[in-house]
Amino acid sequence: MKEIQNNLIVSCQALEDEPLHSSYIMSKMALAAKMGGAKGIRANSVEDIRAIKKEVDLPIIGIIKKDYDGTDIYITTTMKEVDALVEVGVDIIAMDATKQLRLNQQSLDEFFKAVKNKYPHQLFMADCSTVAEAKHADQLGFDFIGTTLVGYTPQSYGHKIEADDFKIIRDIISSVQHPVIGEGNIDTPLKVKRVLELGCYSVVVGSIITRPQVITKRFVDEIKKER
Repeated sequence: MKEIQNNLIVSCQALEDEPLHSSYIMSKMALAAKMGGAKGIRANSVEDIRAIKKEVDLPIIGIIKKDYDGTDIYITTTMKEVDALVEVGVDIIAMDATKQLRLNQQSLDEFFKAVKNKYPHQLFMADCSTVAEAKHADQLGFDFIGTTLVGYTPQSYGHKIEADDFKIIRDIISSVQHPVIGEGNIDTPLKVKRVLELGCYSVVVGSIITRPQVITKRFVDEIKKER
């Protein structure tokens, strides 16, 4: 995936309760990202991915977010989601690679072994939240290690990805063999530049580019601080 190396990937996602929830809108968001210089797209759902592929020819990191009873994992949780992403033709499939158990008490090791046996030539990205999880995903053989879930899991609550000059990213890069994709609250151009300087293979930016309600709230919150 040389296309994304040292470049920006834009996450074009809008969930059902968000105002821009629409495959058409996400496809245009992807086109806008390409026009701005992005070299890859991260997208959620078969419908969005199909629409995006009609608009841009950029590499796509595909996920399917779905809630299941019995697990807190919601990013590409079962083989059903993997099958769908393979069928729609994404370049990389990302999945939750945290220490939490999947459905029916299935471990990440068991799930990833089954996935790789079924799709040995598909590229996979591990969405991690701690250094230990990143090291484990690296040992399992994920093609890319992502910092996507830093601060979003019980074991990483309160962690800030940029703390101490992105120490968690520096620690992960020094501990794994596979390329690291920086992701998760990397929300300024300077932060993007810095994580690439530190050795990330590429970097994903989402909400601060593609979620106007989130961007607006940052402005409003700043105004409220002065009152």
